[in-house]
Amino acid sequence: MSTAYETVPAGSYAYTNTLEGVYYGPKCVETALPKLLDTLGAKRALIVTGKSLRDKTGIVTKIENILRKSNAFGATFSEIGEHTPEAGIENGVSKFREVDADIIVSVGGGSPIDASKAIIFRLQLQKAQEVSGKEPEFFRQIAIPTTLSAAEYTSGAGYTNKQGDKVLQYHQKLSPAGIILDAELTLSTPEQLWLSSGMRALDHAVENLYRPGVPLPMKKLCHAAIADLFRFLVLSKKDSKDLVARQRLQVASWMSLWPRQVERHGSLGLSHTLGHKLGATYGIPHGITSCLTLAPVVNLQAEIASQEDKEYLAEALLYLREPSTGTVDGDVRKLSYMITSLVQELGLQRTLSQYGVTTADIEQIAIRAVGQENEELLSKVKTVLESIY
Repeated sequence: MSTAYETVPAGSYAYTNTLEGVYYGPKCVETALPKLLDTLGAKRALIVTGKSLRDKTGIVTKIENILRKSNAFGATFSEIGEHTPEAGIENGVSKFREVDADIIVSVGGGSPIDASKAIIFRLQLQKAQEVSGKEPEFFRQIAIPTTLSAAEYTSGAGYTNKQGDKVLQYHQKLSPAGIILDAELTLSTPEQLWLSSGMRALDHAVENLYRPGVPLPMKKLCHAAIADLFRFLVLSKKDSKDLVARQRLQVASWMSLWPRQVERHGSLGLSHTLGHKLGATYGIPHGITSCLTLAPVVNLQAEIASQEDKEYLAEALLYLREPSTGTVDGDVRKLSYMITSLVQELGLQRTLSQYGVTTADIEQIAIRAVGQENEELLSKVKTVLESIY
């Protein structure tokens, strides 16, 4: 096969220099957490989590007991809500200092993991004001995710400020120092949250195929992640106790947003950008925003993406063991159709009107997402939003 019309790959990659280890497997938390504490020299941990996980499952108690065996339990802070409200971050900073903690162990989905990064960022600012001269060391985080949102693999801390806007704080040292993927700890995650966060991981993997600057090895990991997410989300829906499926999904989530050093994290692509504008404003969970926006945004890529990006999207069909339509644009649209079908099969199909979005809001959402400079793109994005209304 000729490569005459293909683009020669070129780019760069650097691994996050904060990460001491990723451990995966059922029950691995029992050995991985003490090992990471020892590696990091941590003496007193603050668990950061949400109320539901603390009150309705035994997971937080299990983590507390492991920390107690290592004489490293400080306290549990469970005031983190959906979309990570700023008030919870402020109270978390106070709690961390109150118990004289030196590390955070986050337990839950993207909200407690991102909140932990934001807490560490604010603690760093406070330490810098208290100590003159050399920049003080950042406190560290060990992340124990119970969803598939993949917040543990980035250096950005997303939260909702008091005005209701999404804010992103970034520093390379905010990436967690350790990550523990224990499928048993996900068994009590509500089905909709588990499956929709898997769609969020699919959103990461797909949008990384056309995100500027993503190195070729990461795109190959994303292709593999797409295949596993399609396969194992369906199996996990059929049998919620299937630990093989749940563990494979956790690894697929990892592959969808492989850790790397970047100058600054931005939104992955249009689906994520729309999700950020919709999520906090209308109270739509992040995973559900991906269920709403990913398929129509991929369909739009057949019109607006570069030829190279479309070819990466089309190549996903090969990993999904699906025949080509015969054209690159047709393959991109077929991928969009397959995403729509997956959302339906998982029972996650929703509309904007179900969350109180009005037709009058659509233009403003589109403007907030892509601006007004490119009228043609703005019109296309409004059409995307109308299609999911």
